[in-house]
Amino acid sequence: MRTLKTHGPRQSLALVVLAANLGLSLGGLRAAEPADGLAWQRETGAVALLRQGQVVWQFNYGTNATKPFFHPLSVPGGPVLTANRPADHPWHRGLWFSWKYLNHLNYWEEDPKTGVAQGRTEWGEPQIETRPDFSGRIVMEVVYRPPGAPPVLKEHREVSVSTPDRDGVYHLDWVATFTAQDQDVLLDRTPLPGEPGGQIFGGYAGLSVRFSTAMKEPQALAGEGPVSFTSGRYRGKAPAMDYSGVVDEREVGIAILDFPKNLNSPSPWYAIAENSFRFFTPAVICYQPYTLKAGQGFALRYRVMVHPGRWSAERLREVASPYATEMGH
Repeated sequence: MRTLKTHGPRQSLALVVLAANLGLSLGGLRAAEPADGLAWQRETGAVALLRQGQVVWQFNYGTNATKPFFHPLSVPGGPVLTANRPADHPWHRGLWFSWKYLNHLNYWEEDPKTGVAQGRTEWGEPQIETRPDFSGRIVMEVVYRPPGAPPVLKEHREVSVSTPDRDGVYHLDWVATFTAQDQDVLLDRTPLPGEPGGQIFGGYAGLSVRFSTAMKEPQALAGEGPVSFTSGRYRGKAPAMDYSGVVDEREVGIAILDFPKNLNSPSPWYAIAENSFRFFTPAVICYQPYTLKAGQGFALRYRVMVHPGRWSAERLREVASPYATEMGH
């Protein structure tokens, strides 16, 4: 079910090289730019964009993963920003999506003995389009299932990845549509401090980024400027957040833009900067659980932007403002 399909990457790359030799352009990308070393790599369970032999981004969906995920995410020619299965939280996987509790079953943490969560996240063979201009598109069906029972929630996921621009910035447009099956689905999270059973680490669920443990000098921006980490954590609401730091002596970061029609928009955010733990998420149900009625659905849309350097709050607003217009809504 998860065997990688091929879509002719060698033929696509050959087309670009031929166009370069003829002095032509394809898809708005100057055909001479393959000299910069961009190329596709396809193997069983993964697809990656390379620059001069180094991975810019890689999508992993093989049977050895408990959830599909992106890792590594890098800036072209630069360091890896993400961590996969760090020792402190081995279920963290670069850039990935996971619910926490669905109808009281845990889909997030994985049993250290079995390597699987209480609730199962399962997916079929994705449709992967690798384009000559080095943008890509991934379409897949995901189900959330209690063990030994039919799925309670289905998801249709589409992720479109842009071509890196001349500064090395690229983005992933992440669109996920969720539909409850024949029963109501309670989407929940660990309670927050002040709630019954609340924990200092409560509130996370959804699309998430785990940064490299080598990241130093972390900082985050949301709304009008830098955020303050209390006991190593931040929670708040804003249309976008940027998290940056220093990896291998280079300043790099990832911004996530919230779509204005998302549930609970402007998004709740949950971020961590504690010891070597660097993490953030548009935690859609951070402040309260949400019940999705049987047969009903909703969509979540985000733009994830990988970039070199530190972004200012002004720069974050500049990219967040046109996002809804670019999405055609």
